[in-house]
Amino acid sequence: MSSEDDPETSRAETYAEFAALVGGLAHEIRNPLSTIRLNMELLAEDFETTDSASPTKQRDRRAKAKIDLVRQECDRLQKLLGDFLDFARQESLAPEPGSLNVEIEQLLDFFAPQARDGGVEIVRYLDPELPTVRLDRETFRSAVLNLLLNAVQAMEGGGQLVVRTRSSGLGVVLELIDTGPGMDAETLAKVFRAFYTTKQGGSGLGLPTARKIVEAHGGTIDIESAPGRGTKVTIWLPAPPRLPTAGRG
Repeated sequence: MSSEDDPETSRAETYAEFAALVGGLAHEIRNPLSTIRLNMELLAEDFETTDSASPTKQRDRRAKAKIDLVRQECDRLQKLLGDFLDFARQESLAPEPGSLNVEIEQLLDFFAPQARDGGVEIVRYLDPELPTVRLDRETFRSAVLNLLLNAVQAMEGGGQLVVRTRSSGLGVVLELIDTGPGMDAETLAKVFRAFYTTKQGGSGLGLPTARKIVEAHGGTIDIESAPGRGTKVTIWLPAPPRLPTAGRG
């Protein structure tokens, strides 16, 4: 059967072409944006060396403030483009057998200083009897790291983040439970929509990208939340039956 006769193949090819197109466009935007950002930095240095006793001091301050604003917007657009490229990119996963616990332990050790700075205590409940799963370590870690960042940012006054792993049916489950303010039903229904965000300066692509990565692993991601009751993120991953059991390593 040719791709013309197979709707799924045709749809995949169309998506690949679209992803390549928008990815190329994003790269083309990124290059001149970087040039603008660099020239704003150079221009700002010129104003910083201006004689403070100059009669044009107030005018220079106003110009410097405008330059700083342009630089901030360039930074915001560069981050948005980076997030967009991560979301639009077709993942070419290279999953390998491994321990989910080991990946989570290493990621939490890396993330611990940032959690402490945010006043967040991380509590680990990792089941040592988890079956082995197949993971593309780099992409999976990026998805979980984004979820950890979301949890810490939600707990502005500090709090507790429970990270738990357990077996479930023919797979394993990773749960992230925070004591943040939670979300109402309307917000919860939109969290996986691209570009939807309630965070100042957020791109709204973190959760959609995380879901895309989890689903590319054959898994699912679900979020439960309620105002005043925190948020629980649950990731389920399949565990191939023929792989041996992996401990915590």
